[in-house]
Amino acid sequence: MMVDRDWQCADPKQQLVWATATSETLRVLEGKWKIVIIFQLFAAKAPLRFSELERRVEGVNQKMLIQQLKELEKDGILTRTIYPQVPPKVEYALSEMGVALGPSIEALVDWTLMRREVMGETSQNP
Repeated sequence: MMVDRDWQCADPKQQLVWATATSETLRVLEGKWKIVIIFQLFAAKAPLRFSELERRVEGVNQKMLIQQLKELEKDGILTRTIYPQVPPKVEYALSEMGVALGPSIEALVDWTLMRREVMGETSQNP
């Protein structure tokens, strides 16, 4: 649901609503690994098993990955599907709400690249 905003809005109450919404978004996405997990699910273009996510998210330990996946699921960003087989098969995929993050994440990447250029940074790392 894209809405055109009147950023010139002088209403302090509306400005507070926007600031609160932004803070809520950042709370949902905060954490060292959440954005990396989301990017890996976007890149895969298909559900991923836990072990594949663990391989793709370099440097994360199993406990932290489980915690971050649970939080992303609780916040509606991804879905967890359990298949009744032995051994159990579990797949993670972006939910509709997770997929909807695509344009925002793309804008953040573009902003970061622009900032690096303006600041004279050539590093590929954050």
